[in-house]
Amino acid sequence: MDKNTNRRNFLKTFSLGSLPFILPGTITGNEFLDLNSDKDSKIINFFFDGIYFTPEMYINKLQEINSKLQIKGDTYFQGGITEILEQRFSEITGKEKSIFLPTGTMANQVAIKLLSGNNTKIIVPENSHIFRDEADAAQSVHGKRLIPVGKDKVFFNQSDLEEAINYTLTNEVFQSGMNTVVIENPIRRADSRAIPFEELKKITDYCRNKGYKIHLDGARIHIASAFTGISVKEYSSLFDTVYISLYKYLNAAGGAILSGPAEVIDKVKHQIKIFGGTMYQSWYLTAMANHYLNRLEERWDEVKRRSKLLINELNKINNITASSINNGTNIFDLKLPDKATADKLRAGLAENHSIYLRPADDNGLIKICVNESILEVDTEVIANAFNTEV
Repeated sequence: MDKNTNRRNFLKTFSLGSLPFILPGTITGNEFLDLNSDKDSKIINFFFDGIYFTPEMYINKLQEINSKLQIKGDTYFQGGITEILEQRFSEITGKEKSIFLPTGTMANQVAIKLLSGNNTKIIVPENSHIFRDEADAAQSVHGKRLIPVGKDKVFFNQSDLEEAINYTLTNEVFQSGMNTVVIENPIRRADSRAIPFEELKKITDYCRNKGYKIHLDGARIHIASAFTGISVKEYSSLFDTVYISLYKYLNAAGGAILSGPAEVIDKVKHQIKIFGGTMYQSWYLTAMANHYLNRLEERWDEVKRRSKLLINELNKINNITASSINNGTNIFDLKLPDKATADKLRAGLAENHSIYLRPADDNGLIKICVNESILEVDTEVIANAFNTEV
């Protein structure tokens, strides 16, 4: 697998800057990301979907939020800013109810468990977070069997789905039931490509006709919306349940929202409790996400506009080729002549400009992930920094 699509692999190799900080909600175990700790510099990160916060920066941001709108605490996820955030997500997704969960993995797993009921088999994309990155939770915790579809493809289509269903049901003597399909959009392991809406509609219409339940792993769905022009509500209308991350681009230190019909969401609180996910308070997560929901679409429209402008400016620089990705969202390709040139560029940008890039592959290709940090300075300033250091 392309190492540039695997977040954990490239984090282990990144070691620029002066002082190590753990990135909340992003780095696990003993992985560290070294970033310049100069408080006066604007950190432009082309690593993640969201803004980089040190612990001090995160605390200061919460204080700023609290000074403008006093944060109301919650108790065991009930009331306060957490309840306000849940209500906002119900409006955003057009779903009857929404609920806060501590992690996206729990949101995905609880959703597919409740949707599938006594049926044991669940169809998932082969390159999905549920299949690849959730430690076989469906099998080991919930007694579900995942059926992967679309190996070596960016996404599976209706034909792939039909073939997988027919093969599975035809070749099993003892039927254990299958009624749930998962879609991930945009797709992290495919450079956050968005599935064309027409393809999504074909798949979900087919599932509806068969009486199947459909779950959307929409961890980054607002990003897909910004780059495709399709609203989160329109995406969500195709699915029974929708998971959205609070940390990936809403900049909380963790957390997730699951939206769907009341008959499903009302059962989630008990599932959180029995699987050890209940915490005394969550306001320090939900207050941050609630803040960054304000004018989110407006800011990401500007991120999209500036990313196109940045690609144009970078292509004017010798030894740099920047190009968008087919069905891409906030990731584009940056090609240097070789890895040595790319490494020199990365080091110079980090040391002299507080601009941080992902590692290059052996051919000098860097995946550039744009986010709200590019709104901190003029696009021309960023492009000039690249021109200086290449």
